[in-house]
Amino acid sequence: MTTKRIYYDDVFAREFEARVVSCESDRDSLAGAWRVVLERTAFYPTSGGQPYDVGLLGESRVIDVLDEDDEVVHVVDRPVVAGTVTGKIDWERRFDHMQQHTGQHLLSAVLEERFGLPTVSFHVGAEVCTIDLRGREPATAMLVEAERSANGIIFEDRPVNVRYGSLEELRALGVRKEVEREGMLRAIEIEGVELQPCGGTHVARTGQIGMILLRRCTKIRNDWRLEFLCGDRAAGAAREDYEARKSVAEQLKCSSGEVVGAVEKALAEREASFKSARERAERVAEVEAELIVRDTPIDANGVRLIARVFEGTEALHVQLLATALAKYENVVVLFVRRECGHVFLGQHPGVGRDMNAILKKVFEQVGGKGGGTKDFVRGALNDPASAQTAIVVAKSLI
Repeated sequence: MTTKRIYYDDVFAREFEARVVSCESDRDSLAGAWRVVLERTAFYPTSGGQPYDVGLLGESRVIDVLDEDDEVVHVVDRPVVAGTVTGKIDWERRFDHMQQHTGQHLLSAVLEERFGLPTVSFHVGAEVCTIDLRGREPATAMLVEAERSANGIIFEDRPVNVRYGSLEELRALGVRKEVEREGMLRAIEIEGVELQPCGGTHVARTGQIGMILLRRCTKIRNDWRLEFLCGDRAAGAAREDYEARKSVAEQLKCSSGEVVGAVEKALAEREASFKSARERAERVAEVEAELIVRDTPIDANGVRLIARVFEGTEALHVQLLATALAKYENVVVLFVRRECGHVFLGQHPGVGRDMNAILKKVFEQVGGKGGGTKDFVRGALNDPASAQTAIVVAKSLI
């Protein structure tokens, strides 16, 4: 049977009574869920980018709502007794979805009318909403102007009306998007802004959207995905942004308006400090490498084999030391850092071994992953405790 959808005409209905048409065990569910069909319902099913409502049917918790042909199926966590049941909508969630959905209609209308950017898809996420725009890349100034224009219409508190009519009648009224369905259609009108076919839930006036806050815009295949927030979500994000900026300003000992410049300065100073520290570390490694080579004799295989397990030494120093040693003729380096199992194997090109092949054979016996060139490889042991074993295996392969 066809389920009467209360939300089509009374979106603010938070509680209702309805006759139970059927209640069947959901055989596809592993959680012991039940599928309930009512004569009528105020629960909105997932559709058109808007998520489903949750709430209660009697004592049963509604965990999903499905749109299956003409029926609305309520997925609940326990059976619903036959007869008449009282449904209660989780209003906080519903009203949030209403704010986001109406805000999307308004934002899409502004972007298409003012900037020629049509919306091709829409999604209400748990934390952020998105619309995918088709056309040229939306410039920052364009998005700022779109946000300002949309919020201006919100502050005017214009009516949001539900219209019914045939496709021809809606065309005559200036509907923005064509649909393939026939018969009586439902459309949402934001007075003086747009008329859009839609079966979703919406606020009664634009003022109830609260405000629209645009976030980042990224390239998604051939379109542009714009993130936005409406109502309480926008207010919450603005508060979080302020608190974050305030915290950064306090740490950098500057005013909120000086944060960007102060961060840029701090990053430049950090980069310069890192560069200077790296140069010093490389020089220390070079000096140490020279001393090690001087104290290491050439063995019977014609190489200076330098094999060590490091403990309590920074990973960067181990890597730089291995790199510096591998520059010397006849040198083969076998280093493992015990704390994390990092492995560095290197050689002077004139030695002629294949360090990549040696690393693979080491990992075949002790476990690990990594790779590199014929002359220098790096990797990590699955178990750092096998560091000494890895060195023994590597030495046997030289």
